[in-house]
Amino acid sequence: MKSQTKSENWNQFWRHNADSRFTRKSWSKIRIMTLLKPELRPGMKVLDAGCGSGFFSRYFLSEGCEVYTLDYSEDALEVARKQTSGQSKAYLKEDLLRPDFASRYPRAFDFIFTDGLLEHFSGEDQKTMMRHFRQVKSPAGLIATFVPNRYSWWEVVRPLVMPGIHEEPFTLGQLEALHEGMTIIKKGGLNVLPLRFSPDRLFGSRWGMLLYCFAR
Repeated sequence: MKSQTKSENWNQFWRHNADSRFTRKSWSKIRIMTLLKPELRPGMKVLDAGCGSGFFSRYFLSEGCEVYTLDYSEDALEVARKQTSGQSKAYLKEDLLRPDFASRYPRAFDFIFTDGLLEHFSGEDQKTMMRHFRQVKSPAGLIATFVPNRYSWWEVVRPLVMPGIHEEPFTLGQLEALHEGMTIIKKGGLNVLPLRFSPDRLFGSRWGMLLYCFAR
């Protein structure tokens, strides 16, 4: 997070949730991994931007990727380091809004992944991050973005589960607009119901817990 207050909030959050449901497999994570898997290949350089618990860094490692685990919270990085057994290529404490961020990683990554990141920033900051992602993406690279759905049941209970953490959920149209100038290869929503069989294709983009967009 950009400000000291946000950094302190996230450090506190991960200190209290180092071994919680946020670090474990869930239906939403299973569905995210199902979407990610066809796009991954061994040796691919993956940036897990806003890694949180490191759950997905661990998943990318299991797929044979070279993983760069990034967060602004030192406590999140410590949790992620434990979750990945220190196997990531690098653990990066970075502010994605810094003007020089992209210049230090030019065209470095084949796959850029975010889940639970953009919704914590203003619209202008989101545009800045996406511009930086495009600059650090390899020419044929892919950006995979997951954000909370404005019309999901999760937005009712989230303030109780994550006190002190503010977010602005998206509509699918808003998420698509952030990828202006890019080629969107797939988009939609997922996790309508916390069950093995969930009608994501029918209702995910309207009422699913998460929305997603994959773009080059």
